[in-house]
Amino acid sequence: MSLTLPRWIAHRGGGSLAPENTLAGIRLAAAMGFRAVEFDVMLNGDGSPFLIHDETLERTTDGHGLVSAMSDLDMQRLDAGDGEVVPPFVEAARLCCQLGLLANVEIKPARGFDRETAAAVAAQAAAIWPAAGPLPLLSSFSLEALVVARERAPHLPRGVLFETVPADWLAIFRQLDASTLHCAADRLTDDVLETARAQAIPVLCFTVNRPAQAKKLFARGVTAVFTDRLDLFSPETAAYKRLHPAG
Repeated sequence: MSLTLPRWIAHRGGGSLAPENTLAGIRLAAAMGFRAVEFDVMLNGDGSPFLIHDETLERTTDGHGLVSAMSDLDMQRLDAGDGEVVPPFVEAARLCCQLGLLANVEIKPARGFDRETAAAVAAQAAAIWPAAGPLPLLSSFSLEALVVARERAPHLPRGVLFETVPADWLAIFRQLDASTLHCAADRLTDDVLETARAQAIPVLCFTVNRPAQAKKLFARGVTAVFTDRLDLFSPETAAYKRLHPAG
């Protein structure tokens, strides 16, 4: 599975500089020189994948109630901030293809919908991304979702997410035939890094918003970090883009 990881990944689209999980955020990240974005995907009541993080609407939209109770029409009427809509996954995927961005698609199932969410996301991702282009990275905290993603789209790389990496992480990683290991930056141990390095496994850390912290993580051998502070790191990403226009 082909996967080239830049050092910086824009968290939830545009980080803190745009409404989260929106097309505006993805466009902003690209304009600021980022070559990769992360966003969350959950199913609504019609079984359609949309970009949203929480199971409820209140924090990130002007709506109320459960995402799993919303129809497609209900979702289209929501304001995710600054007049931005809650985008269907298919629109975000096509935008990433258009902009040449690596998409880290976090499968974010509502409670009890792990299999359905993974099946829908994996099927749409496999249908949208061209085999010759930069493939998306499907990630999740749900191991069940990752199993389904592997079944439905085995050619797409997968990332295993943990807050704290468990002692048996390598066995889980191999069982899922995963490509990347993701964890909280402040909970990453040297033992995990040493094992990952020996196995040539990329380690991605969330959520890193201080340059000093990022510098230490890279010095320890971390491959990439997710950030909300696109403004702090865009000079570096923009400079890389100028030096590697085809990268």
